[in-house]
Amino acid sequence: MRHRSVEANGLFRDGGFEFKAEAMPGDGEPVLEKTVNNAFVGTDLERRLRAAGAHTVVVAGLTTDHCCSTTARMASDLGFEVWFLADATATHAREVPGGPRFDPGTAHEAALASLSDEFAEIVDTAVVVSRVQRACKEAHARVGAGNVA
Repeated sequence: MRHRSVEANGLFRDGGFEFKAEAMPGDGEPVLEKTVNNAFVGTDLERRLRAAGAHTVVVAGLTTDHCCSTTARMASDLGFEVWFLADATATHAREVPGGPRFDPGTAHEAALASLSDEFAEIVDTAVVVSRVQRACKEAHARVGAGNVA
């Protein structure tokens, strides 16, 4: 998923949203483009997830309190379990008009707090990797025992 601005002065317009080398999609990996903060609006993400039998959405990226939060909330509202990666999301400093300025760490933590429990389970990457490895081992054991689901 990547954000492509439709506004002429948008931050993520052509030339401003290329993948970093470490996040380059693999061969055959689908790339969906969104034009709003929510990854479900204007894309076929929900259809793809349902067709794949997915029950869980894992959220990583930028920014914690905008695109990531909006997508997590929608995924939860659509009935998906949401794992929000605290160590694979980040945000910028935020300022309340006429009020205080929050450093990036405080803004990130506040966004995590507002998502926690109601919209998402806040976890670190290591937790998700462990869960996925365990699920793969369990599936492999079922297949090996002839119990293909």
